[in-house]
Amino acid sequence: MKSKINISKYNQIFENIKQEVVKSQYKAMRVVNKELILMYWHIGKIILENSEWGNKFIENLSIDLKLDFPNSTGFSVRNLKYMRKFAEEYSDLKFVQQAVAQIPWGHNIILLDKVKDMEERQWYINETLKNEWSRSMLKMQINGKVYNRQVIAKKITNFQRTLPNVQSDLAIQTMKDPYLFDFISIKGKVKELEIEKAMINKIKDVLIELGKGFAFVGSEYKVIVSGKEYFIDLLFYHLKLKCYIVVELKAKEFEPTDVGQLNFYLSAIDDLIKDKDDNPTIGLLLCKNKDNFTAEYSLRNLKSPIGVSEYKLLEDIPEYLQLQLPKVEEIELHIREMKEIEVVEKNNKRN
Repeated sequence: MKSKINISKYNQIFENIKQEVVKSQYKAMRVVNKELILMYWHIGKIILENSEWGNKFIENLSIDLKLDFPNSTGFSVRNLKYMRKFAEEYSDLKFVQQAVAQIPWGHNIILLDKVKDMEERQWYINETLKNEWSRSMLKMQINGKVYNRQVIAKKITNFQRTLPNVQSDLAIQTMKDPYLFDFISIKGKVKELEIEKAMINKIKDVLIELGKGFAFVGSEYKVIVSGKEYFIDLLFYHLKLKCYIVVELKAKEFEPTDVGQLNFYLSAIDDLIKDKDDNPTIGLLLCKNKDNFTAEYSLRNLKSPIGVSEYKLLEDIPEYLQLQLPKVEEIELHIREMKEIEVVEKNNKRN
């Protein structure tokens, strides 16, 4: 006699099977993508080797490939020209296999169009793989010149002296200078509280600009020391650094006394909030502008890990750069795409 199906158990079995399917589909997509990129590279190499025939050769090739492979996409004249450029700029097949073929073709086209420096392009490839950036997110990061602000920029911190090597390296990589809060528009004389409120209203956009790993804890976060209340502008927790990050906003030029206030907050969080398994709290001082020499002097003998960066609101960014920055629609599209990626990630981690 057949036993009655246990609905709860059945649902769990179904969920497990569904996760297996999703996981396999994701792996299959990665394999298919790599083979597709390698095929495009080989086609591009053949076109490159016969470049003396000019554009007419590519036009004929496009027509014939479409006729022989009517169910295949990607053989437009435009795409064949990208394949030629792809093979021309990546002559090393081993590099294509190990790095370039790991990201989708659409991402590669964006890099071919927007990033000329090979070292910078390699950085964006690595970050795309590490953070699983969508095409819209990759475009946002390039338009926002994240490479320049996160890699090339001279970052003012004392992390190497105050943090263990692994944590200090990651903390330095996490920082940008300046931070672009181009989604915040406040005209006239600005106060810290106004910026803070605007950041809270746009907290999703703030988290995108800060980077992966930041989790928002609270604003005007209250700590009590010797019976007196103090309020921290913004408090975050970084999932990779495994520590709290105190962010203090200054709507003025950096002053050495700002470091003393931030150092006080770090001590308070370490003593009153930090768990025994958390790493030391890090401070990030965001100011309208700074003199690097003055900032370095201010941090030289400090024991608490602190970084100093500038920030730019929409009004502070030159008009020609504003046109290159991502629109609200692109940010919203990225948020939706990230939610879809998170679902896949959760399913994969369960297995």
